[in-house]
Amino acid sequence: MLCQPLSVIIPTLNEEKNLPRLLKSIKGQNFKSIEIIVADADSKDKTIEIAKSEGVRIVKGGLPSCGRNQGAKFAKAELLLFLDADVFLPEFFLEKSLKEFKERKLAIASFQLVPIESRFARVFFNIFYNFPIRLLEKFLPHAAMGILIKKELFLKLNGFDESIRLAEDHDLARRAKKIARFGIIKKAKLFVSIRRFQKDGWIKTALKYFFCELHMIFIGPVRTDIFRYKLYQ
Repeated sequence: MLCQPLSVIIPTLNEEKNLPRLLKSIKGQNFKSIEIIVADADSKDKTIEIAKSEGVRIVKGGLPSCGRNQGAKFAKAELLLFLDADVFLPEFFLEKSLKEFKERKLAIASFQLVPIESRFARVFFNIFYNFPIRLLEKFLPHAAMGILIKKELFLKLNGFDESIRLAEDHDLARRAKKIARFGIIKKAKLFVSIRRFQKDGWIKTALKYFFCELHMIFIGPVRTDIFRYKLYQ
């Protein structure tokens, strides 16, 4: 059983349907020393009630970047894991991830994503996300839905840029890559929801991500609501 201290930070807003599954998957890991922090943005459903019943720490959140930064302020461990509320961890995820993180001497890492709802979604993600992020790992970092980072590096970067409206997670990874070692974890994949694609449409959502990528490369971080992207679903 692993015993390296780890702080898991989860920004939430009305996540009563997804939070129980995520917390169960975290607590079911082969891991001894773990702290869970929920940074809540004034949920109106049972999110807070669920978090309290599971004995996790609750702090005041906001938009995802703000929630993550607030959670990090209270984190006690020297290693931080930021997770979206609608993901969950497969068996031995933390053990495999942290072992690889250490062996490769990484300071920040992200994960390949595996949708759970359909075969089409898994194929789509493999072609349009997992393959590209592995290909671009050393040149153009991507980090969505799950980020593992040393707290020392996170503080040096001043955390997530709260002025960014979309892809603040990719921005963190790209700023980190300039001064530290970034990698995509190969031996553990993160299970994710496709609720945004289902709600907003596959083509519309994919195009937003594509044009956001171009904006980041050729113009810079997206600091306006040009893509009309709803940060919480």
